Amino acid sequence: MDECERGQLPPVLGQLFADGGDGRTLSVELPPGDVVWPDPGYAQLAIRRRPAFWLSDEAVRGELWADLRAQHEHSGLWPVLLEDSIQPWSTGQVAPDTVVEIDHYHTAAFMAEVWADWIARAHIDQLELLDPFGPECPGPAPSGKLAADPGVVADWYAGLVAERRTPLGLIAADRGADALAVMGWQGALNHNEWMVPLAAVVRSWEDRFGARVVGMGFNTLDLSIAAPPVTSEHALHVAAEHWTFCPDSITQGAGTLIDYAEQIKGRNAWSFWWD
Repeated sequence: MDECERGQLPPVLGQLFADGGDGRTLSVELPPGDVVWPDPGYAQLAIRRRPAFWLSDEAVRGELWADLRAQHEHSGLWPVLLEDSIQPWSTGQVAPDTVVEIDHYHTAAFMAEVWADWIARAHIDQLELLDPFGPECPGPAPSGKLAADPGVVADWYAGLVAERRTPLGLIAADRGADALAVMGWQGALNHNEWMVPLAAVVRSWEDRFGARVVGMGFNTLDLSIAAPPVTSEHALHVAAEHWTFCPDSITQGAGTLIDYAEQIKGRNAWSFWWD
């Protein structure tokens, strides 16, 4: 791409922005690919007359992800490794939302709502799943302490995720968390019908744990973590957040918050899977 060589944003990527990408630059050569338009019957925001994101035709290396992540400040494009190309998003089955909607949601309120709803429906013998908290939602956990630069940790994790041979997505978003809503990802649909509250939670993790969105799948999400919990007590509090964000992480895995907490303690990556 000649425009890319000169640092200008290629016109195909400019379509992702309301202003055509005016003033944005990108000096990385991209593999072949094209924009993905939302199916008008699937996403109300298809009326905005902009594609949801750009998708490469082939798998990419982690080094390309890292280069694009480093240029996000200038390009406004957040890179995401997208599992494989035969997915709903490759045919436009995505439901883009506006970033403004994310501002209306907060982690504490979302967490409390999910917790209370589950408690209201749970059998008494299910409550031990949430030990030691029980029916009382503990609220968001305190921030972790940065062990490394979030960008460096994200680049490292992208190298691991890219080993799965994943294509690349580029989303016009100011931060990785916003990409969930902007591209219209629907991976957690069986848990939460609207992705916007989950994007708000990931925003909070970016701020408190140095989280960065690295990869997505049909029903999976991969985050790098630069400030993980390093004590059992802190990890247990974080585990409670994870349960409200993705109950299957515990119910289909460790079985209890206590056991799950030991799995995430000190880990620089969080992976979620929704049944």
